Amino acid sequence: MLTLVQKSLDDDKAQETVTIDLAGKSDIADFLVIASGTSQRQVGAMAVHLRDRLKSSGIKGIAVEGMNQSDWVLIDAGDVVVHLFRPEVREFYNLEKMWDAPAPANGDTQVRAKA
Repeated sequence: MLTLVQKSLDDDKAQETVTIDLAGKSDIADFLVIASGTSQRQVGAMAVHLRDRLKSSGIKGIAVEGMNQSDWVLIDAGDVVVHLFRPEVREFYNLEKMWDAPAPANGDTQVRAKA
């Protein structure tokens, strides 16, 4: 499922994608994926595409929050939880710091943090 999430976000030109391995940190999921879109429209489109791709692959019980505003969209797919942000909102909440993961450097598309 993680590969599907990463490919979907890559296909939709997500920026500064960070994947955090939650093993030993939390029981809520196996991985947390954080990515940015350039606008509300892009964040919303990435969320819709990802939700549809997850459903098409047979994953059930997908929960999506924040689609109305598309400043911060949370997609809970069970083993993988995805946060999609506009850059300003992502910077404000700084989830990478909360999970003690390295922040993405400019141009990075993938950063993995291990427990």
